[in-house]
This record gives sequence, C-alpha cells and structure tokens, in this order.
Amino acid sequence: MNDLFDMRTIQFREAIAEAMSEEMRRDESVYLMGEEVAEYNGAYKASKGMLDEFGPKRVIDTPIAELGFAGIAVGSAMNGCRPIVEFMTFNFSLVGIDQIINNAAKMRQMSAGQFPMPMVFRGPTASAGQLAATHSQAFENWFANCPGLKVIVPSNPYDAKGLLKAAIRDNDPVIFMESEQMYGDKGEVPEGEYIIPIGVADIKREGSDLTIVSFGKIIKEAIIAADELAKEGISCEIIDLRTVRPMDYDAIINSVKKTNRLVVLEEAWPFASVASEITYMVQERAFDYLDAPVQRITTADAPAPYSPTLLKEWLPNAGDVVKAVKKVMYR
Repeated sequence: MNDLFDMRTIQFREAIAEAMSEEMRRDESVYLMGEEVAEYNGAYKASKGMLDEFGPKRVIDTPIAELGFAGIAVGSAMNGCRPIVEFMTFNFSLVGIDQIINNAAKMRQMSAGQFPMPMVFRGPTASAGQLAATHSQAFENWFANCPGLKVIVPSNPYDAKGLLKAAIRDNDPVIFMESEQMYGDKGEVPEGEYIIPIGVADIKREGSDLTIVSFGKIIKEAIIAADELAKEGISCEIIDLRTVRPMDYDAIINSVKKTNRLVVLEEAWPFASVASEITYMVQERAFDYLDAPVQRITTADAPAPYSPTLLKEWLPNAGDVVKAVKKVMYR
C-alpha cells in the first residue's frame, strides 16, 4: 500500500513536530525559535527531538522577549530564511504584535514585492482551563483583521500537520493557532507526505437541516451537540473553517443554500468576532435562502474568569449549541 494511505494514530503535538521536522529536512532555510523549544523539547513537547536532529543553530531557545525574537524573525525572513516562531501562548504575542502587524504583514506591500515574508508564528490560543483572564484569550479575529496575514486554526492532528506544512512553505506570514488542550488529542495521520491547501474549509459532518460553522478545539462541542440532536431527528451539517483568513466563504454559502439555517460557534468574545464576519457575508450572499435569523455562540462578553464554576458558564458548550439549533429550527 502507498505510504500516504498507511494511517497511524499520533498525538496533535507529534503531528506538529513531524510537520516542522519534515520541512526542516526539506529546506535548510527553515528554522524554529522560541522559549523552551530546544533544551526542554518545547513547553508542550511539540518540538521533541528536534534539537538533537537539527542542532542549536536551527532550533533556538530565546529569552523571554517576544518583541525581540519576533523582530529577529522578520529580519531573517527578509534575508531569505523561513522562520517558525513559537509563542508559549498567543497571549504573549501581544508583546511582539508590533512586529507582526507593522512589519511582517506589511513588508511585502511596502517593498513593492521585493521582500516576500515566509514565516510562521505558532502556539496555543484561547482558554486552557483555569489560567485566568490574561492567559485565556483568543485573538484569531484580531490577526485576521490585518491584511497581509493568513490565520489557521486546526482542530485535529491530520489537519494540523497538513496545514502547518503548507504554512511553512507559504511566502506570506501565517498565524498558526493551536490549543494547549489539544496537544494530547490523538488522530489518524498518514505516513506519507501530504499538504492541505490554506483557505479550504472541511465538512466534518454532512447534514440537511442546518449548518454549524466552527473552528479549533471548540468544534468538539458542535459534534457532541450534533450527536444529541440526531436522536431528535435533527440533521446538522458541521463545517470546520480550518483557515480563518483567507476564509472559505463558498463552502459556508453553499451549505446554507442547502440547509437554509446557520449557527456559528466560536471560542472568542462576541463583538467584531469571526462569527460577525460570517453572518454579514451570509446575509449578503444568501439572504433569500435563510429560513431563520443566523445564531452565533461565543464566550461571554467579559474577561475569562478563574473560578471553575464561572469559567464553565463563560465558555460555549454543547448545550448552548443545542439551544441555538432548536431556536433556528423553531422548536
């Protein structure tokens, strides 16, 4: 059997490490840097074994200085390297966001195309349990708001590996957002090389009564809800965006034209969210197909609480999805 179809079950963190290692073997201009990526094998063990294979010049431990090493990455990308920058969490990317927004995202345009910016900023996003308000934030919509950046948020090991390889090969800066709570997730990944194109959504579940659009780890709640709703005869189609920017609007629109109802599930604050963008595009391109107003499910419009009881209320869950689905179904 062809290696591509020899599937094995590996963890999300292993899929990330495989993607980076394969691309570093393929292209000597690719390197990894960030806090604890080398000697410690990564804060989440997503770079395990890479220092031993590639050495300290290509797997580089940095000081706790995101603005500094994000700037180093920008300069090295301008000089022909393809850096992968790991933020221990995207909450810490705020320290280096000037380099991402004002340099990485704009350099190609400002140089009239003389400087492609092949670089990846990766690390965990959103809530990972009781880590309190400043360590539980999702900034996918922040980065997606900026022209020049691509934003990827995979939900499983297969997608993570194929999309990360595509991101490393891309000539534009890519924000690649993972989750601390997914690194131990297991899934089937092929032995052979494969690439998933950036900007293509995936239908995780076919359905006929309504469409649920989501991305990242929170999509698990949509799948739980869909299983429950199926017992009541409600058929949910679940679309995993995978890429927030560029967004696969056609996949969403085509599904809504089939099901005539839409629920958007997102682990982020509601104001100016990814769900808001999707809702606007659907009303513009598929208004006459809608049989009910679009419903969005987000976190509460407040900083993440530390209390486990409050955190449970703050985060979207499968019960919230079930309620939203029944609302658009008028049940």
